[in-house]
Amino acid sequence: MKLSYYHTLRIATRLLSSTGPGPALLFSACRNVPSITGSRHFHYGRPNKKDYYKILGISKNAPEKEIKKAYYQLAKKYHPDVNKEKGAAEKFQEVSEAYEVLSDSEKRRQYDALGAAGTAGFQGAGDPNFGWQFHSNRKAEDIFKDIFKEFGSFENIFGRDNPFGSYAETEHGFDASQQIATTITFEEAARGITKDVLMNVIEGCRRCQSTGVEPPYKKVSCPYCNGTGMVTQHIQGFYMQSTCSRCKGQGAYNKNPCMDCEGHGRLVVEKHVDVRIPAGVDNGQTLRTRVGKQDVYVYINVLESLRHKRVKENIYTDVEISLAQAVLGGTVPVPGIEKDHVVRIPPATSSHAQMCLKNQGIKRLNTSGRGDQFINIKIRVPKRLTDNQKALMQAWAELEQDISGTVNKSPENTDSVNSLEELRRVLNLSPAVNKKDSDIDQVVDKKDSDVDQVVDKKDKKGVAG
Repeated sequence: MKLSYYHTLRIATRLLSSTGPGPALLFSACRNVPSITGSRHFHYGRPNKKDYYKILGISKNAPEKEIKKAYYQLAKKYHPDVNKEKGAAEKFQEVSEAYEVLSDSEKRRQYDALGAAGTAGFQGAGDPNFGWQFHSNRKAEDIFKDIFKEFGSFENIFGRDNPFGSYAETEHGFDASQQIATTITFEEAARGITKDVLMNVIEGCRRCQSTGVEPPYKKVSCPYCNGTGMVTQHIQGFYMQSTCSRCKGQGAYNKNPCMDCEGHGRLVVEKHVDVRIPAGVDNGQTLRTRVGKQDVYVYINVLESLRHKRVKENIYTDVEISLAQAVLGGTVPVPGIEKDHVVRIPPATSSHAQMCLKNQGIKRLNTSGRGDQFINIKIRVPKRLTDNQKALMQAWAELEQDISGTVNKSPENTDSVNSLEELRRVLNLSPAVNKKDSDIDQVVDKKDSDVDQVVDKKDKKGVAG
């Protein structure tokens, strides 16, 4: 009696539930019967020859996240739609097999306990001589789709949103510049500048005019979807349509991809780009700017200034003035941000005095107004004096009334003595009497409590005299 495939499989199923050698022999005879579902399955081969950890390149204690990452990288590498090398499809099936077992905690536990043969328990144990093969109920492509939901859009896997990149890798890299760093001076940061920077950008391929097809060829009708751009699948009694993964819904297949852009129509090139840096940017800030059709983040490194220090929008500038300017007053030039200033110094200005120039500081970023500029006054003491200057200072010392302590006598020479005598005559001064060094040493050697007593004694002697 001639049995249909359906009846044959039903008889085999019943016999498998009994014992004895009969079921194994019968199922061995029926195992070549084609599947009535028409689904593609990948087989897990002879189980005792697979090291799933080695296939994925991970350790036996690898966490779930590492397993996913390893599979993701290998699946991208060996996917049939991107890798046309011989053996790539088999490798893709193999890594999918390893991932399906190791990503399932129960399957992985039994695999670790029994080896690859342990996974046979999921479909029923068989005779070792039976040549049993483990059948997955899932397609390798379905596993790939599921994992890709965590990393990107599968529908656009080979299109505009392709996580592998929708442009060819070149000597400048695989991706466009997402972040660049540039160095500017303090003044450039305060005033703003258009900076020329070198960065990776995506441009259309000149060789193929962005078509992706090697000249002089043209695209041909896609053999996978017959030029419709859509493929139809029969799944559990339903007909499902989806975009053709081969031609990305275009209906045309690029049989001769461009040698420069590898069929993408775009590629990475290194290019000089003008980046506008606004006034008021500070050191360490990151700006987002638009370059072509992409956003680029620019990290700003501002060099220190030799003249100014910045605190938020205010700047602080040290300015030196002479003794004469400090005593008599005058004017002094002060470097600024937009322009230099001339500042009036009032008489009797002390060292470390501070002046303020309103609204002469740094421009506030993304808002109106400016900070202030603060001027720190420092009196410059001359290190070398001419003979006339020494004579003047000696005469000045003789005229001082509110001095504490003593003033050193300048070294005498003919010119300085003559100048000092002339000044004394003009100013009607008598020669100054300096304290002896021995008196000073006495005061220094004594304790602080005795200093006032020593000074009092000298004062009394002076009054008595």
